[in-house]
Amino acid sequence: MATAFNPSASRSPAPWAEVVPGYSPVTVDLLLTMPDDGYIYEVVEGVLVRMAGSGEEAATIGGTLYVALRSFVQPRRLGIVTPADGVYRFSGAETGLLPDVGFYLAERRVHIQDRTKPIPFAPDLAAEVASPSQVSAQMAAKARVYLRAGTRLLWVVWPQSTHVDVWHAGVLTGPVRALTMNDSLDGEDVIPGFSYPVAELFRDPLTPEQEE
Repeated sequence: MATAFNPSASRSPAPWAEVVPGYSPVTVDLLLTMPDDGYIYEVVEGVLVRMAGSGEEAATIGGTLYVALRSFVQPRRLGIVTPADGVYRFSGAETGLLPDVGFYLAERRVHIQDRTKPIPFAPDLAAEVASPSQVSAQMAAKARVYLRAGTRLLWVVWPQSTHVDVWHAGVLTGPVRALTMNDSLDGEDVIPGFSYPVAELFRDPLTPEQEE
């Protein structure tokens, strides 16, 4: 998700975002009541943080990936794909994140008692589209929050350098690979059979496709 902020000098559980001043410890449920004021809010270890809304580039990339995943997942009834406003509540510390695209397996639906509330677990797969102001250390910190909470596969998309970092559960030291424009996203064992060209992810939808 895009952010126009740099992390403050003080220690923050969410270096990819700005701590919202004036709030005492909060719960993830608060995210469902925040105003539509141009910010994207998350809760990390009870701390309310915010980011600026995505620009057209990041929003388009996130939307493209959402449509591609949903088009593959839904006919096969593999699970649920959520867009950028889907709130996932992680177990343990009071933490709720909103991936640009999220996915959870169909069999986990039984653990959701109220579908009007935040999804009560980390996504099996998450995708985050980095903004121009975000750096790798910030997004690595966010990746580790996902993986520690149980996310099995994470894609961090970098529009400026047109590559995608792939993170795996159990590997917190860094991404296991970096995909370039010649590679394809792979659903691996989380969404078996899903593949999508990285070049298509970054292609301007208003640019005509070249004939072969």
